[in-house]
Amino acid sequence: MARANRPVSGRQAWWLLATALAASAPLAQQVPLWLSLAATSAFAWRAALTWRQWHLPPRWLLVLLVMAGTVGVFLQYRTIMGRTPGIALLVMFLALKLLELRAARDAVATALLCYFLVLGQFLFTQTIATALLAGLTVLITTAALLAASDDRPQPQQQLRRAALMLAQAMPFMLLLFVLFPRVQGPLWGLPQDRFSAVSGLSDTMAPGTIAQLSQSDAIAFRVRFQGAVPAQSQLYWRGPVMPAFDGRSWRVTQTRGAYPAVPYSGSGTPVDYEVTLEPHGKFWLFALEMPATLPADSALTIDYQPIARQAVRNRLRYTQSAWPEAIAGEKESPAVLRAALALPKAGNPRTRAIGAAWRAQHGDDGAAILAAAENLFNQQLLIYTLNPSLLGADMVDEFLFDTKRGFCEHFAAAFVFSLRTAGVPARVVAGYQGGEVNPVDGYLEVRQYDAHAWAEAWIAGRGWVRIDPTAISAPSRINSNLAAAIPAGEGLPLLARAAWLKDLRYRLDAVTNGWNQWVLGYNPQRQRDLLASLGMSAPDWRSMTAVLSVLCGAVMLGLTAWILRNRLRVDPALAAWRRFTHRLAKRGIAWQSWEGPLAFAERAAAKAPLHAAGIREIAMLYAGLRYGPAPQGSDLERLKRRIAAFKP
Repeated sequence: MARANRPVSGRQAWWLLATALAASAPLAQQVPLWLSLAATSAFAWRAALTWRQWHLPPRWLLVLLVMAGTVGVFLQYRTIMGRTPGIALLVMFLALKLLELRAARDAVATALLCYFLVLGQFLFTQTIATALLAGLTVLITTAALLAASDDRPQPQQQLRRAALMLAQAMPFMLLLFVLFPRVQGPLWGLPQDRFSAVSGLSDTMAPGTIAQLSQSDAIAFRVRFQGAVPAQSQLYWRGPVMPAFDGRSWRVTQTRGAYPAVPYSGSGTPVDYEVTLEPHGKFWLFALEMPATLPADSALTIDYQPIARQAVRNRLRYTQSAWPEAIAGEKESPAVLRAALALPKAGNPRTRAIGAAWRAQHGDDGAAILAAAENLFNQQLLIYTLNPSLLGADMVDEFLFDTKRGFCEHFAAAFVFSLRTAGVPARVVAGYQGGEVNPVDGYLEVRQYDAHAWAEAWIAGRGWVRIDPTAISAPSRINSNLAAAIPAGEGLPLLARAAWLKDLRYRLDAVTNGWNQWVLGYNPQRQRDLLASLGMSAPDWRSMTAVLSVLCGAVMLGLTAWILRNRLRVDPALAAWRRFTHRLAKRGIAWQSWEGPLAFAERAAAKAPLHAAGIREIAMLYAGLRYGPAPQGSDLERLKRRIAAFKP
């Protein structure tokens, strides 16, 4: 109890201030600005108190500050429950706890609070950088905890001791990570207070919506194929299907699954692959056209859009197959076809006139009308650009006949509109096209700037047929990538253009992907696969617990043996001294462990005056080796010789 009430020294206060800064600084962007400023002021106040050796503030003032901070957090979030309000309260409590560091127990409580805030960092982000920063903070916090019990060692010695302790704990951490039974869901799958904004495709499409995504090089998803990667022109990743058009925007209408399994068949060899999808906040999944299988807990909408049963708010990994030559919707329902023919009552008269002419010329021959539409787009010499002109009310007419400049959403929307005016059911499909294989790990990386929109037309006897009108004017967009199709000088992310950065990007992406797959994505299936590869054919929680216990026991025995071996090896002088005192103990002169060597020598010399000189010499040699500033190896050998020659 007396040890717990020992006052906190200045050096301990500096240690705790350093670890509080390290634990709270990464969370500054997650809490309100006023709270960050208040915490910084409290840290500065604590530093001034330590530097000037001033008295701590009275408790009544701290109570008022706690109450004010709690009210401020409540007014900020309208609650004090949840992830972000909870972290904000902990940051405030930590800052104010530093202002009442009076005893060792306060120092321990502060260090434990810092450990908890380190965990709080992973509630917001789980990147490699976050893990490295958290590891550094844990090292500093452990050193501060050691200083709370003994502040005499220098800072570098405290850090070395803390690093050694963490290194000894590392094998146990790895064993627990690999063998502890996993739960289904993400590593940090806690409920969120609010659905945070994420980048990606929307459920509506208007001129400019997909062009905005071209400015982002963020990963949308990664794909690992079981066999060879299909040609770039075949990599159409089907996403939200948009049949509804109000004259300006296209939007999704089907948000619920209609088919628990694919309602069509395909021919040829299916393409098998695994997708690691980044969170995008929507229900839809992305699948290579056309899906041959569905992931677990998913379904197809009536327009063959794969959707999950829950919004994708955490990284998701699923396996699928695709039929590139599948015939979908050969016997489509009349309701779906009517929705794919709907048009606003007015607008775009020139395109409507051309569609009527196609209808009069080709009748119900959808294939002929489709060819006529492709021919129109080819003749118009349209320009693929990230910076199209602004369009008015008749956006299709203005794009096709006036500006002739647009991005993929302009091409897809105009193509679908023109087909509908001729009586051919058509709809817009949004998703991603292409991707880039990372040569380091072999994954195909699909980024936000690969977002794309194309058209889908229903032809009697053939079902839904994919037509990409962008490929008519800018085939390099489909056969190569976005950078190859965009005119020079138009803005693109640096990584999309700079070839010299690709090698570095590949390596960083491969490391990040490995972290995502094997650390953040280490789910029960991954665990079973890994343990099966290590010889555990059917691992369950009982067998894993047994193996975990045995291996942890083996590690504990190994560490114990290492510690004992090093303890004996690093202090041979003490071993020699114990041999000497053991000889004297046989003559009735016992050495007490609390007794210093010189004091013992005087007592032993008084009881054995004939050997007083030898006893004093041995005690002086041992004291010099044990407590001297710079003991020499020759002194140890001399001590051993004197003890060996001593015959009481």
